[in-house]
Amino acid sequence: MVRVEKCYFCSTSVYPGHGTAFVRNDSKVFRFCTSKCHKNFKMKRNPRKVRWTKAFRKAAGKEMTIDSTLDFEKRRNIPVRYDRELVQTTIKAMKRVGEIKKRRELAFWKTRMAASRDKHRAHRKKTLEAAKASAVKGLLKPTVVSESPKIREKIKATKSRSALVQGEGRSMGMDVD
Repeated sequence: MVRVEKCYFCSTSVYPGHGTAFVRNDSKVFRFCTSKCHKNFKMKRNPRKVRWTKAFRKAAGKEMTIDSTLDFEKRRNIPVRYDRELVQTTIKAMKRVGEIKKRRELAFWKTRMAASRDKHRAHRKKTLEAAKASAVKGLLKPTVVSESPKIREKIKATKSRSALVQGEGRSMGMDVD
């Protein structure tokens, strides 16, 4: 059986032979999946305030925090005598718990996205109503630009230039086929 540890900073899985371990003077072991997590830990950053960590996602309500399937991920240090049938039933139970967890996470995600969509629609509707109200009140009056003969000449001069005419508006003498 392989012991899969959790990264102290971002809570991802750290498999044997991967990542780094930092042992403090009081012999507490901190495991990190990458140097990025280790450096953030050394900078004394709070994982709940760093947006890419699982702690942030849970604190911000983007991931499930209260669910019975999450209890199975807890670490147990009680050694159990090896029994082939027990291992088989444990593996079956783990697969079943994984399926249930996926289904619940999908339902959680759908409700979160529905709430976000409703919030977005309400905001959009509110801004459209505000724009209509301001247009009705006459706040957005169209302004007429008085065209003087000089402005008309400038407009005609810019329109007459063409990118297809050789030498017009080109640098470094590029030729057109």
